[in-house]
Amino acid sequence: MTSPTPDALLGPADIRELAAALGVRPTKQRGQNFVIDANTVRRIVRTAGVRSDDVVVEVGPGLGSLTLALLEAADRVTAVEIDDVLAAALPATVAARMPGRAERFALVHSDAMRVTELPGPAPTALVANLPYNVAVPVLLHMLESFPSIERTLVMVQAEVADRLAAAPGSKVYGVPSVKANWYAEVKRAGAIGRNVFWPAPNVDSGLVSLVRRSEPLKTSASRREVFAVVDAAFAQRRKTLRAALAGWAGSAAAAEAALVAAGVSPQARGESLTVEEFARIAEHAGNKESGQQ
Repeated sequence: MTSPTPDALLGPADIRELAAALGVRPTKQRGQNFVIDANTVRRIVRTAGVRSDDVVVEVGPGLGSLTLALLEAADRVTAVEIDDVLAAALPATVAARMPGRAERFALVHSDAMRVTELPGPAPTALVANLPYNVAVPVLLHMLESFPSIERTLVMVQAEVADRLAAAPGSKVYGVPSVKANWYAEVKRAGAIGRNVFWPAPNVDSGLVSLVRRSEPLKTSASRREVFAVVDAAFAQRRKTLRAALAGWAGSAAAAEAALVAAGVSPQARGESLTVEEFARIAEHAGNKESGQQ
């Protein structure tokens, strides 16, 4: 049995009333599925470990369900919303339902993929119900753009959650898994049913926790260089790394030289490598010149 919705948080009737007043219909194009259950947003905030001194950035706040729960727990919340109507309405919703916290809320009306600055203090946490169609690029962009983000909890499609949290050797281990691991320790943090959304999606959702590495990976290669190796390895994931990295290295022989120098078997496949091993391969990219001569 669910407990009654506290006045400040949005329940199913509140969400539908707000949407009707704004003439909003959730669109598939933007992957909009609004959370209509107060217990779920409280659970997300609890699982995220939001503290009273946290500055939280939220991407895709929609009508404000999670925003209000975050404002209850955090010091400040900055929401990034691309939708014109939703962005215009959210500050009023916050002011009406949490007048005492409204001054601690900021709205950035923009595409999250273009945001490189946020108003106020640097964010310490990212908590978001990410639209299914852009979840991974948005997550990676925010982690790259805001190194002050220590903890992240995102709600994404269950399949995406599995990919992000996958370990080497798993069938679903791939580019998202490795790139997320570049920044953070990643793990599944729970499942979310379909009935807490309006409209109910055709897929289940999952929570993913990311805790930023206390120290960056020790490598002389840049993030861009490492990610180039990752992209090449998984572009042809059925091939051995010697073959898959031939284009990246300039030739199969050059790829083999870099792999051997990095201590990685040329017969291995990308799905078996850790992010540290990809970084070692990137460090030996210079070997591709010797392989071409």
